Amino acid sequence: MPKDHPVPKAGINMSGNLYIIRHGKTAWNEMHKLQGQVDIPLSGDGIKLAKEAAAKYRDVHFDICYCSPLKRASETAQILLEGKDVPVLYDDRLKEMNFGVCEGITDYFDDNGSPVSDFFNRPEKYDNPPEGAESMDELFKRTGDFLEEMVYPELEKEKDVLIVGHGAMNSAIISQIKKLPRSMFWSEGIENCELKKLM
Repeated sequence: MPKDHPVPKAGINMSGNLYIIRHGKTAWNEMHKLQGQVDIPLSGDGIKLAKEAAAKYRDVHFDICYCSPLKRASETAQILLEGKDVPVLYDDRLKEMNFGVCEGITDYFDDNGSPVSDFFNRPEKYDNPPEGAESMDELFKRTGDFLEEMVYPELEKEKDVLIVGHGAMNSAIISQIKKLPRSMFWSEGIENCELKKLM
């Protein structure tokens, strides 16, 4: 993990609550295809999951929602917050990690020959991203900047913040909030439409 990733500064009163949720399922999730920044909408099951989450978490209070602009996240946020007076702000820094030429592949998790297999199995060894892909340092930098610039100031104002994002992007946020080593990047991974309170 980069040594300079932003974390809440000592002495700052973070009185608000921070929640994070992963988007509902897509057809590519169901086919085990690596999505990255390919803009895939929710599937029928994904819409159902989002509606179930809306009912399950209806009593959780949010003042503001920050969301990835990718369809699967934005559709999830719209369903989750339907009927609530919660502003949804889109930020490109919340997009899923870019996997470059590997986006769309299926044998990426168990295939030791895959250029991204280390990322999913041994993230501390993911040092050579494939062509066009983000490095972990780049992912941590953009999500860390987002926390510093957008989230922490709202928490200081006692606002309850929701982030709607993606598997790897969410894990980068969680890793920075909880100061996890890179080897534990996936240790608190979130299932689709599962809400997690971070602060």
